[in-house]
Amino acid sequence: MSEFSSSAYLDMELLRFTTAGSVDDGKSTLIGRLLYDSKSIFQDQYAAIKATSEQRGEDYVNLALLTDGLRAEREQGITIDVAYRYFATPKRKFIIADTPGHVQYTRNMVTGASTANLAIILVDARKGIVEQTCRHAIIASLLRIPHVVVCVNKMDLVDFSEEVFEEIRHAFDDFASRLDVVDVRFIPISALNGDNVVDRSQNTDWYEGPTLLHLLETIHISSDLNVKDARFPVQYVIRPQSVDFPDYRGYAGRVAGGVFRPGDRVRVLPSGLETRVRSVDGWQQTHDEAAAPMSVTLTLEDDLDISRGDMIVGDTDPPRVSQDVEAMVCWLGERPLQPNGKYVVRHTTREARAVVRDILYKLNINNLDRDESELHVAANDIARITLRTTQPLVYDSYSRNRATGSLILIDEATNNTVGAAMIV
Repeated sequence: MSEFSSSAYLDMELLRFTTAGSVDDGKSTLIGRLLYDSKSIFQDQYAAIKATSEQRGEDYVNLALLTDGLRAEREQGITIDVAYRYFATPKRKFIIADTPGHVQYTRNMVTGASTANLAIILVDARKGIVEQTCRHAIIASLLRIPHVVVCVNKMDLVDFSEEVFEEIRHAFDDFASRLDVVDVRFIPISALNGDNVVDRSQNTDWYEGPTLLHLLETIHISSDLNVKDARFPVQYVIRPQSVDFPDYRGYAGRVAGGVFRPGDRVRVLPSGLETRVRSVDGWQQTHDEAAAPMSVTLTLEDDLDISRGDMIVGDTDPPRVSQDVEAMVCWLGERPLQPNGKYVVRHTTREARAVVRDILYKLNINNLDRDESELHVAANDIARITLRTTQPLVYDSYSRNRATGSLILIDEATNNTVGAAMIV
C-alpha cells in the first residue's frame, strides 16, 4: 500500500452511515436516541419535539420526530424521504441517512446507502428476520458497504431475552453467508429506552460487546477506500487566461482512488495519452499529494486535449475502457425497465446515451435465486443487465472502486433518475 501523509485524509474522521429496516422497526427513534444521548441536539429542539409529542397525546418524548421532518411522515408515523442528520463526538464526525422502511420506498435506501461506510439494519426482536431485512442486506451487499451492524431493537418487549437475540443472529448469519458482506456485528438494543445505544444496558449482562455509539466511534474505516489504483475523473478544465496566470491549464475534480503526486506518470483515458503530473493545486495552495476523496486541480507537464468526462489514471492497473457494460441495477423508476430502451447514463463526470441490450436475470429477494424466466423489472427490483453506450466509459468493477464502478440511468423523456447500477 502507498504511504501518504495524514493531511490527505482529513475526511477520514467522517463516518457516513445509513439506517434501514422494516416499517416501524424504530430507525428514526434510534437516531433520535443517538442524537439526544450524545448531547448533539439543542435544548430548544428537545423542547419542540416534547411539545409535539404532547400534542399528539403520547406519554413519552418521541425522539423519532428529530428525523421525521416531513409533515406527511409525521401524520402517517413513518419515514418516507431520506432524512440526513449530522452530529459529532470528540472522536469522530457523522453523517446519518435515515431511510424508509416500506417496500415501495426501497429505492430510497439505495440513495442513502450509496456513499455509506456502514449500514445499520434494524430488526424488531418480536418479528425477527423479515423480507425487508433480507432486501436491505442484499442492497448493502450490492453497494459494497464495508460494515454492517444488525441492531436487534425493542429488546425490552421480549424481556431482554438472550435466546431471542441469538436466534435472530443465527438466522441473519445464515442468510448473509450467501452475500458478499465482510464485517457484520450484532447489538441488542432498546432505542426507546436507550439500552446499549450510547450507554451500556444493565438489562443485558449477557452481552459483552460495545454499545452502538462506541462501535461507530471506533470502527476502522481508513482501509475502506482504494488507495492503490489512481483515478481522477476530470470535472472541469480551468483556464483563467489572466495577467497572473496567462498559460495556466488545470484539470479540476475529485480523486476517486489512489494517490497523485507531482512527477507521477499518468495516462489520460480514453485517449491513452501519457504524461506526468506537474502540480497538485488546492485553493490558494499546492499539495505534495492528493488522495481520495480530496477535490483538487491537477496540472500536467504536456499540453493534451482533455475535457470533462475524461479520466486521469496511474500508469499501472488501468481501468477498463469500453462501450459495453454489464451491471446489477436497482430499478428506481415508476415505469418498468424497457428491454432495448434508451436511457442517459451518468458515470463519474461523463454523460452518454445508452441502450439496454439485454436483461440477463432478475434477483429473487427471498432466496437469492436468479430468475431468468420473469424479466419484468419494476420499481425496487434488482436485475443484471448489459448496456451499450454511445461513448466509451472508463470504469472499474464496483467491488474494486465504488466511485468508478457505479452509474445511474436517467429517463430521457422525464429527466428522472430511474436506475442505480453497480458495474460487475
